[in-house]
Amino acid sequence: MNKTLTTAALLAIFSTSTVASESATNHQTTSVGSVKQTWQQTQAIEQLKTVESTLKNSFQGKTREQILSLKQQQVFKQTRPAQLASNNSAGNAQANTSSANNWYRSFNIYDGFSQLIEDYDEDGFYQTFSVTFDADVIDTYHIDQANVYAELYLSKNGGDWIHYYTTDIFTIYGESENDQYEVYTTLNQGYISDNYDVLIDLYEVGYSDIVASYSSDNTNALYALPLESSNYDPDYVEYHSESHGHGGSNSLFSLGFLISLLLIRKQLT
Repeated sequence: MNKTLTTAALLAIFSTSTVASESATNHQTTSVGSVKQTWQQTQAIEQLKTVESTLKNSFQGKTREQILSLKQQQVFKQTRPAQLASNNSAGNAQANTSSANNWYRSFNIYDGFSQLIEDYDEDGFYQTFSVTFDADVIDTYHIDQANVYAELYLSKNGGDWIHYYTTDIFTIYGESENDQYEVYTTLNQGYISDNYDVLIDLYEVGYSDIVASYSSDNTNALYALPLESSNYDPDYVEYHSESHGHGGSNSLFSLGFLISLLLIRKQLT
């Protein structure tokens, strides 16, 4: 009887270890991004497939709170012409007027949406998707041009925002629609099949504070995306049912049968 309990305990420990190992898996993604008008979807996906999956920045997999803290420590903060007052929940931020020069600048993410692209096993959860957003800038002297970049995050069912991509630096021009930025992503590891929300934080180059945010709170187009990493989305599944005299499944059956006999014998003794 003790032997039976020991075997059951070992199986339970193995199962628990497997679940724990899976839940602790690092989040790994592969992404490419560019101003939307510079490529077509087929070109973007082709470029995505040629990027090494091991390439990732130091922020990938960290929470939004961790990244905000790191930016305060690492980013060289230039002196703005005016004090910045932000309202991230509304998806915009403003540099208020200063008494010296009455200078004013505001950033805004006007729109954002997603596309679901690749689902190899056709279970309704996608490993490859894209996010497109249009950032705008307006200031008092109608310069209306700024160099920016964005940090992109995913959240599973309202959980922590987990970073998956930092865009290149790009230039936005006033309220133009020609500077839309598009990011294609394949989730490689660490994302179980579930619904995920998207968050975009916009930064002006040289400053550590967020100038605009846009997320699933602003649009349903970034809400509850059915996603999963590629290890849950095999591109080829084949099932075999064969019977051979000395191989494969028969060998496993024989081994299981012998173990059962040993356990029964142990119980009888």
